Amino acid sequence: MSMGRKSPLRVALALGILAAALVLAAAAAGQSPVEEKAAVDARIASLRAEIEQARQEEGVLTSQLSSVMAELREAQAAVETAQGSLDHVEAELATEQGRLEQLTRQLEEQTRRLLRLQAEYRKAVSILEARVRVIYMEEPPDVLAFLVSATSFGEVIDNVEFLSRIGRQDQQIALQVKTAREKAAAERRATRRTRAVQVATVAVISAKAAEARSVRDSLAASRDTLTSARSLKAGAVSDVRETREEYLAEVEALAADSAALAAAIRDAQAGSGAGTTGSGAPSASGFIWPVNGVVVSGFGMRWGRMHEGIDISASSGTPIWAAAAGTVIWSGWRGGYGNCVVVDHGNGLATLYAHGSALLVGVGEHVSQGQTVALVGSTGNSSGPHLHFEVRVNGVAVDPLLYL
Repeated sequence: MSMGRKSPLRVALALGILAAALVLAAAAAGQSPVEEKAAVDARIASLRAEIEQARQEEGVLTSQLSSVMAELREAQAAVETAQGSLDHVEAELATEQGRLEQLTRQLEEQTRRLLRLQAEYRKAVSILEARVRVIYMEEPPDVLAFLVSATSFGEVIDNVEFLSRIGRQDQQIALQVKTAREKAAAERRATRRTRAVQVATVAVISAKAAEARSVRDSLAASRDTLTSARSLKAGAVSDVRETREEYLAEVEALAADSAALAAAIRDAQAGSGAGTTGSGAPSASGFIWPVNGVVVSGFGMRWGRMHEGIDISASSGTPIWAAAAGTVIWSGWRGGYGNCVVVDHGNGLATLYAHGSALLVGVGEHVSQGQTVALVGSTGNSSGPHLHFEVRVNGVAVDPLLYL
């Protein structure tokens, strides 16, 4: 049953109730109790088929719902696992991003410090240049020769002998500035290298976080899809159960009608001289099997309701024999029974032969035991060729195997 079938089933139920009303109307118009009971029983058979279909569909839907629930639990577990992994990666990313920000701030501070030291160094160099010019003008030739031969001002500054001629205070200032500048430059280079590694690390972790987030989102989408499927399946199961309960309620009502009609049949038999009481015991010669075949469905409860006869498997066209001698009280179409013959054997005992492909006797005709009354078929509510055989005592169905 599809998830959107609830309304059509309600319509079908309404039509079934309408059909029952029409049956009663037809009875009022002149149908016999036997005809009326056959119509009601046919409706009962139809409803039982619908109930069985609903039961099977409920079983399928319940199985599907259980499967969806299991998949949903697995999907939820996968989402939680993925979320845990994502939380871990994002925490790691936050830590590394914090470290990168710290390195960035440190690099900016070192850059500012290096620029300040470079400015101080240039100032110190300017002072020393002024000192050198004084020395150039005032010192002896050997010092001048050294100054001329130096390849760079740094070489002049590094020369201990030359620095010894400069004032001790200027010497200390120049050396301190030079050392601080070199240290700042080294620190800045080291920080730049560390920061470059940190940028690469953050990029890798960011990619991992993006991938983990994508996996989590994909799993969450699958979980949400399963959640929707679970809701739809649960709704379908509810609809099927509700429809089945509605059919069961109608079957209960029709079963009561069938019982009332059985009493009417007994009255009809009494009016025809068949008698109103009797033990239902077979005649001295006993009943014979009405057809050669195998019993494929016995008397008793089926689909939660009573199956009032036995089904004997046989190929289409196989002769159906009267189980005992008697008088035909019905020969014709009987709703769910299809082509049907009913034989009254006296003492409140009657037999019914349903689903025939052809009927060979008429109402009022006396038949002998073993006489062919019909041919096997699949008319009415039937899934294939077979004989549905009933034994009724005073209108009440009993197990035919007790008489065969």
